[in-house]
Amino acid sequence: MYSLSSSDYAPDAFEVRVSELLVATAEGGDALISGAVSEVLALLREKLAMDVVFVSEFVDGRRVFRRVEADADKRVFEEGQSHPLEYTFCQRVVDGRLPQMVKNFATHPATQELPKLPFPIGSYLSVPVVLNDGRVYGTLCCFSFAENDSLTQRDLKKLEMSAQLTARRIDEVRAREAEAAMAHWSLAPTDHDDEGLAGALAALKPKPRRDH
Repeated sequence: MYSLSSSDYAPDAFEVRVSELLVATAEGGDALISGAVSEVLALLREKLAMDVVFVSEFVDGRRVFRRVEADADKRVFEEGQSHPLEYTFCQRVVDGRLPQMVKNFATHPATQELPKLPFPIGSYLSVPVVLNDGRVYGTLCCFSFAENDSLTQRDLKKLEMSAQLTARRIDEVRAREAEAAMAHWSLAPTDHDDEGLAGALAALKPKPRRDH
């Protein structure tokens, strides 16, 4: 994990903006966080001089692209597209086989085992998106077609902050979906409270719908 002391670290405009969005998300300000992830992906691409930025989800052994930020002529994949997870650098970053930052993809020894790609990768940054319950949702990644020797640990820190924002946004959406699902259920009184969890679960039943 990258860290700097307060004496040698002054947040730039990007970091300030992400911090504001993190606070807005934590406080549940829906109006403030609407579009937050898309905004941050666009800012990342600009500030880090990357060609493609994306959020992926790991689903049933595949990497699924959920958000993609790139110019039209540089969109090498689309949202909803997927690949076998084992053959992606996303999986290898998460399990530690690849570093989170590579400035020269072609010459880095850890990248030589990856399948040949239909487009060039010069450099990349990649961090896991970790949800509140500790599960890895997927990754937040960005890459350039040309190598970039100017990448720093502070750039990686920007990506980590953005991944934290993304995770909070996903947690918020899932929490609302769970609340909406539970709104259709009620816990009826039961004479079997001493039967513990089994009795409680047996008492769950759908709320009757009212015909209008």
